[in-house]
Amino acid sequence: MGVKIKRIYDGPGDGDGYRVLVDRLWPRGVSKEKAALDAWLKDAAPSPELRKWFGHEPERFKEFAARYKSELDSNPAVGELRGIIKEHSSVTLLYAARDPKVNHAAVLAEYLK
Repeated sequence: MGVKIKRIYDGPGDGDGYRVLVDRLWPRGVSKEKAALDAWLKDAAPSPELRKWFGHEPERFKEFAARYKSELDSNPAVGELRGIIKEHSSVTLLYAARDPKVNHAAVLAEYLK
């Protein structure tokens, strides 16, 4: 299972495979053409309440990851993502956050493994 994460602002690359945006909100300044998406799974993102609570504060990341994984346990979008992963040898989860380690896509990729 080849699941990677990547900032959507970095643009598409040859090794991306199937590109899935996993943010609830469309990233600012990115056109649909530039995004080169295969899918946009808004529902795979954290709930708006959890996202606002987290606020990308690194000191909250551990608690955020635990809460987000709890949300994922009952999230139907996880099944959809697992289906995509079975169909494609390489899947890239795209996110807009600045920090490559402190973001929900990193938690989601770990959860899917």
